[in-house]
Amino acid sequence: MKLAVVGGGSTYTPELIDGFARLRDTLPITELVLVDPAADRLELVGGLARRIFAKQDHPGKIVTTSDIDAGVAGADAVLLQLRVGGQTARNQDETWPLECGCVGQETTGAGGLAKALRTVPVVLDIAERVRRANPDAWIIDFTNPVGIVTRALLQAGHKAVGLCNVAIGFQRKFAKLLDVAPSEVHLDHVGLNHLTWETAVRLGGPEGENVLPRLLAAHGETIADDLRLPLSVVDRLGVVPSYYLRYFYAHDEVVRELGTKPSRAAEVAAMEKELLEMYGDPALDEKPALLAKRGGAFYSEAAVDLAASLLGGGGSPYQVVNTYNNGTLPFLADDAVIEVQAAVGPNGPVPLPVAPLDPLFAGLIANVTAYEDLALDAALRGGRDRVFKALLAHPLVGQHAYADGLTDRLIAHNREHLAWA
Repeated sequence: MKLAVVGGGSTYTPELIDGFARLRDTLPITELVLVDPAADRLELVGGLARRIFAKQDHPGKIVTTSDIDAGVAGADAVLLQLRVGGQTARNQDETWPLECGCVGQETTGAGGLAKALRTVPVVLDIAERVRRANPDAWIIDFTNPVGIVTRALLQAGHKAVGLCNVAIGFQRKFAKLLDVAPSEVHLDHVGLNHLTWETAVRLGGPEGENVLPRLLAAHGETIADDLRLPLSVVDRLGVVPSYYLRYFYAHDEVVRELGTKPSRAAEVAAMEKELLEMYGDPALDEKPALLAKRGGAFYSEAAVDLAASLLGGGGSPYQVVNTYNNGTLPFLADDAVIEVQAAVGPNGPVPLPVAPLDPLFAGLIANVTAYEDLALDAALRGGRDRVFKALLAHPLVGQHAYADGLTDRLIAHNREHLAWA
């Protein structure tokens, strides 16, 4: 089995490599190709990856290359984890929206739109190369904004599934609080990427007992603290929102906070510099503890599980993925991309039925889906007016003066990445 990771020079990659090594019975990789144009980073990450495999006696071969076509040739699955513009562009995404009084964040709001505009054309070009090299290969997208990018891939006819680590993070946290194995916890997870709620926490599978009320009664304060929301808000919702909902439920508070401290991108850039120095140590043969602060917790387990199921191996029967709606949420079009539990196999994911949603959640999902429609149109066709309309539609923007100011800033900061600008 051959897998390719495009963006393999990322400091995330050793987390993925560790998962591949530990879970080799689930996903028996014979060849892993790390593809990245940054040769210096790729050399450091590739060296550590080989040492991790060697330490854990993994028989697979690790290859590094900057040649996308060669890297994906013959791959059974290609995992995309790229960041167009690097941490420099991310830092801009997190700062210039604040000038207009809006949240600066890399996956939602104006910053998320900027990332989508930079990313979608690049991902589609890579996907076409994958299709030419091996039309049967699965594309697993971990590249943000996952929902928009996955929809672009699916609309272009690619065999693609989007993946995020929010759900598996909740699964692991809830399992610990309940003192059960993670495999015993099944989430009724519903929404869009980075706009989701856990509406039930079931033990044993989709038909299991819903223990969410018990979980909130016993551990509500801990859960609310992790979300950085008041317990009273979580109690009134009666569900557990993803931590990204804080950008919506406490927007002005978040904007004030962000204006008083360095951006997350600046923190990550400093962390990446330290990590790359560690990766260059020939004695290091395991992922360093610092990597846990970089983000992407449990990413490797989710990636292995999904790849194993898509390639006919021993993955979990149900997994949270990003895929076409196809009637799952009746208030959305079939070709909207949603993030829900699905039965996953070699033919791809099939969403599980979802109970009718409270209008409080359904309304926000519909609103952000409309924004994503416009965002994808802007990413594919370009133009200032399309960018403006997407921003005007976003619930974190919503006013014409804000949308105008943000449009000008977005284009100014991203001109080198936007062919039409």
